[in-house]
Amino acid sequence: MVKGVLIDLDGVVYVGNQALPGSLDAIRRIRELRIPCKFVTNTTRRPRRQIVSDVARLGLDIVAQDLFTPAALARDFLARRNLVPLLIVHPDLREDFAGLAADGGEAVVIGDAGAFFTYDLLNQAYRKILHGAEFLALAKNRNFLDHDNELSLDAGPFVAGLEYASGKVATVLGKPAPAFFKLAVESMACGPEDVVMIGDDAEADVGGAMAASLQGILVQTGKYRPGQEANLAERPTHIVQNLKAAVELLFG
Repeated sequence: MVKGVLIDLDGVVYVGNQALPGSLDAIRRIRELRIPCKFVTNTTRRPRRQIVSDVARLGLDIVAQDLFTPAALARDFLARRNLVPLLIVHPDLREDFAGLAADGGEAVVIGDAGAFFTYDLLNQAYRKILHGAEFLALAKNRNFLDHDNELSLDAGPFVAGLEYASGKVATVLGKPAPAFFKLAVESMACGPEDVVMIGDDAEADVGGAMAASLQGILVQTGKYRPGQEANLAERPTHIVQNLKAAVELLFG
């Protein structure tokens, strides 16, 4: 019995600026059944405000409180510990970190900076980590589905490079970190075993969710490539064609 649903956005609900066939109807069906539904994303190039605005143009209305992003968790982490971050993120994401203290301990925060990754910036981060700065990764995804429908490098390879160079392990705040799923599940007042995560990333979405005791449905859209599920410690609860098929499987 599923009492709550977590849904990844990019690659599951939409690709680029187009909603995937049946995805909006599937979400509408969940809402009609009054089943708690939250949205989780590892996107770190856009602020939460923009994501909400972008999906609204596709026909999906969500409120910021129902959208869980690594940047939101990172900002809370930094504020609670009074840390001043060196942000290695896309410039558009910086607004999600506005208003933090200017004095305090140091932290390095790495997201998908895209073309804004530079040697000098990474070397600055490396030195700060060596001198004791907190090392935070917004996500550790290997890749993402780019606008040309090909896979491109995500933040994960850069995080791994800094881990290798510094000998320090980053604290990952986005998927597949258990804390990320725990926060989303708690917002629905459900137990993790009663919640299903629907995503197109076998490792971050499904593997991470199942490691956190959720059910995991892998959809064959977005960044999914045949056979990726074979690398998981546990086979997904279900593998289906798309979000519409997942919702039909769960709720008829």
